[in-house]
Amino acid sequence: MSESATTTLVERIEEVAARYPNRRSAIIPALHLAQEHFGWLPPEAFEAVAEALETTPAFCQSVASFYDMFHLRPVGKHLIEVCTNVACALNGGGEVLKEFQQQLGIAPGETTEDGMYTLRTVECLGGCGTAPTVAVN
Repeated sequence: MSESATTTLVERIEEVAARYPNRRSAIIPALHLAQEHFGWLPPEAFEAVAEALETTPAFCQSVASFYDMFHLRPVGKHLIEVCTNVACALNGGGEVLKEFQQQLGIAPGETTEDGMYTLRTVECLGGCGTAPTVAVN
């Protein structure tokens, strides 16, 4: 990533942070911008967010590691997320996950060798009434 591209990211984050009374309050939108910029959240992303929000990369990483929506490792072109919450588990979510694993030849948290697919489990996708739920991309 070029220095000018990272500078542009920092500037975009600073614009968002200006809307908040406390810069650190912009951590979630800043992490989203960084993930959009890099495709995931490598160490450079945490450094850029920390610079823009006047905090530390460790603080940024601690927040990102709490939420499923942030990717701490590179993901494939297509992201497949299978809900593992109780409603989905009781309605066949485990079997759906096993089928994805068999078809793709990967375990949850892994990406196919060609970089096309990443399989993840998530706690809830909000589709309890129509369980099991899978989100693609």
